[in-house]
Amino acid sequence: MVDKSKDEAFKAGDRSREDSSTVRSVEIRDFYDTVKENFIKVVDEVAKVQPQYSQSISNLQLDYIQAIKNTINTAFIAQRHVTESNPTTWSHTPATTPLAEQLAKQSNEITNNTIRAVGINNQLTINSLDAARENLKIYNRTIDAVTEFNTNAAKAWNSFFTAQQQQFFRH
Repeated sequence: MVDKSKDEAFKAGDRSREDSSTVRSVEIRDFYDTVKENFIKVVDEVAKVQPQYSQSISNLQLDYIQAIKNTINTAFIAQRHVTESNPTTWSHTPATTPLAEQLAKQSNEITNNTIRAVGINNQLTINSLDAARENLKIYNRTIDAVTEFNTNAAKAWNSFFTAQQQQFFRH
């Protein structure tokens, strides 16, 4: 003979456990949702000011370039002024020496090589940035795959664990 009061007590205990488990699951879910939303808010705030940072950096770079051009122009104007203002000291200006043609040719070669090097460096930098962006895309897909795997593993474990608990409490 089976004692029905014991069976009813187990069922009531199971319902109580399920109710508290459900409440706890909702509380945990709410906690994770809140924390997730807060992290996203912070990232969104950083994203809002990013265009301003980019513009400020770009403006600084343009001002720096202009300052370099101004420095070059001023230095050569000053040199020319010194040379032209006192012709007796400079019997031969640098432009009239026998080496002037060779120096001009070498200066052009150095300039052309520098421009090519800068172009190659720019292309390398752009390719590196594109590769970094592609790596971020791959990283995001990997995170999605790992999250899906972990979720499936947790569901499978919970399913197995729940089945084992139910089997244990039935006997």
